[in-house]
Amino acid sequence: MRPYLEHLPVPPDASWSMLNRRLDAAIPFQWHHHPEFELTLTLNSRGQRFVGDHVGTYEHGDLVLVGPNLPHTWASREKCDAARPHVALVFWFHEDWMAQLVGGSVELAPIGRMIGDAGRGLAFPPELGRALEPAFEALFTRPPAQRLIGLLDILSRIAAAGPGVPLATRAPQGVEGSRARIDRVLLHLHQHYAGPVPLPELAEVAALSVSGLHRLFVKHTRTSITAYTAGLRIGDACSRLSSTDQPIRHIAEAVGYPSLANFNRQFRSLRGMTPRAYRALFRKS
Repeated sequence: MRPYLEHLPVPPDASWSMLNRRLDAAIPFQWHHHPEFELTLTLNSRGQRFVGDHVGTYEHGDLVLVGPNLPHTWASREKCDAARPHVALVFWFHEDWMAQLVGGSVELAPIGRMIGDAGRGLAFPPELGRALEPAFEALFTRPPAQRLIGLLDILSRIAAAGPGVPLATRAPQGVEGSRARIDRVLLHLHQHYAGPVPLPELAEVAALSVSGLHRLFVKHTRTSITAYTAGLRIGDACSRLSSTDQPIRHIAEAVGYPSLANFNRQFRSLRGMTPRAYRALFRKS
């Protein structure tokens, strides 16, 4: 499994990063976060989108702006055109850099407001994503200065189209002083959530007491360790329910619930329906 904290290199001739990702087999479930904002346009693909505690379906033209340190991933179910690859066109930029860029320009104020609202993630209509596809694709063939102008144009067009739909119920709280500690804790949880994660073990990872660990975790994530771990487990279960034919009992055990009854209760609590109903609803859609 890939590391939970993703480090994104910035090219020497640019202030931000970009990726033209084309995958023939599938977009895999890779749960991760990073300190940059991420703007992603997903094309020729259908599946599930996971942003924080949000789980939803996506389709061709999926356009999402993800806030800093907000865990997220996409997991494909099928291609729209089987002869072409899944495509993800991704732009990453730091909040401070973008704030400086747009802060002194009244004309760019709508971008600033949109960025300010994106801490929980924002989804925009797929029709807008499809309309912006040529502009996204063009950026990968331009020199650095023209790429920057193109990025601002894309962000301006998105901001002008109207407010996006918030995704997660909460945004991570950016507290830089103890970032390394919380990253170690989140990485450990992400790698081991399917099994028992004793609090003393997690406190040792953070080099804190158990009470100090609780305070650190709530400060950064605005939720408890128990609730966060349940979100990871149920998010994994959602991916398995929607993309495999594994029996529900096997899925429950694989994500950390030896008791099927407990799994069903947790799933209903977080998703508002049973695992069986969720699988049927997703496949029907």
